[in-house]
Amino acid sequence: MPRPPFTPIIAALPKLVPFVGPEAMERARRRPFKARLGANESVFGPSPKAVAVMREAAAENWKYSDPENYELRAAIAAHHKVPMDCVAVGEGIDGLLGLTCSLFLSPGDGVVTTDGAYPTFNFHVLAHGGTIHAIPMRAYREDVPRLIETAKATSACLIYVSNPNSPMGTWWTADEINAFVAELPPGTLLILDEAYCETAPVDTVLMLDVSNPQVIRYRTFSKAYGLAGARIGYALGERSTIEAFDKVRNHYGINRVGQLGACAAIADQDYLKVAVAEIAAARERIAAIARKNGLTPLSSAASFVAIDCGADGAFATRVLNGLLERDVFVRKPVAQGLDHFIRVSCGRLEDLDIFAGALSDVLAHTDAGFQSARP
Repeated sequence: MPRPPFTPIIAALPKLVPFVGPEAMERARRRPFKARLGANESVFGPSPKAVAVMREAAAENWKYSDPENYELRAAIAAHHKVPMDCVAVGEGIDGLLGLTCSLFLSPGDGVVTTDGAYPTFNFHVLAHGGTIHAIPMRAYREDVPRLIETAKATSACLIYVSNPNSPMGTWWTADEINAFVAELPPGTLLILDEAYCETAPVDTVLMLDVSNPQVIRYRTFSKAYGLAGARIGYALGERSTIEAFDKVRNHYGINRVGQLGACAAIADQDYLKVAVAEIAAARERIAAIARKNGLTPLSSAASFVAIDCGADGAFATRVLNGLLERDVFVRKPVAQGLDHFIRVSCGRLEDLDIFAGALSDVLAHTDAGFQSARP
């Protein structure tokens, strides 16, 4: 029997695979990676207190999670000193971005974002029939003034900004972001993705103002907190906006073990400081490895470092593939103007030792054509 047709919007979309996971690569390669440095996970792991809570909770995983996420929302609200009804919890920032599009985006509405920024947001926009206006980066960071100008010119309903940025690790200061917020046109919502804010300089994160209905802040437990597998993210915003998430969210979408682990993780700020220090040290080591090999790292406020390979995108692809062949999992940007970089996630000393050896080997054992592409 024939099924009903897809909606016109979905039928018109091409088949997309946003990321090929390291597990899929390992299956194709038929061997594991020696260093997993491509997914921006924290190999330093979550708080031991969170691990203990999750281990105990596993035995009671026959229970559903609390559909109100009450204890987690209360813990997040207490940590940020905001009312609990200004906090929404979702399946990572990815899930919250989709919910945001459900709340605000009608077919044909304009959305302004950066060409080369986090692509999952674009997938949600297209699935809701939105029109994307993608602005190139400027000096390897998001050109927020031009994003706002474009929103004014196109009457866009949404602007997406990540600060710090993925995949480049660059950032704007809190004062600069505040100035941008003041320039938002009426009827436009700023989606401020702060997935890497815990690893950024202190002056990067602006004070929380949950009274402004034009800004929603998005945070995650996947990065510095080391709980990527738990898929727990949250949004901070004005009360009526946050309450609307209840109309569209999956009320049982958060797994109970992750929910309780996130409560324990946000309570253990001492461990978070240790993890952030490890990430900062790893950034310095990655940058040093790049420079030792004649490559140029960007200063990063995130849990990874973007490395300029010094030639074109084809050259960087060869570097990437060479590292994969040597069992080091890294990734690279694909947008024009950014594709001559590779991106390396922070890792332990032993992970970065493997990366250092593999990178030197890749650059030393290449054919003449590859070498001639380098300056």
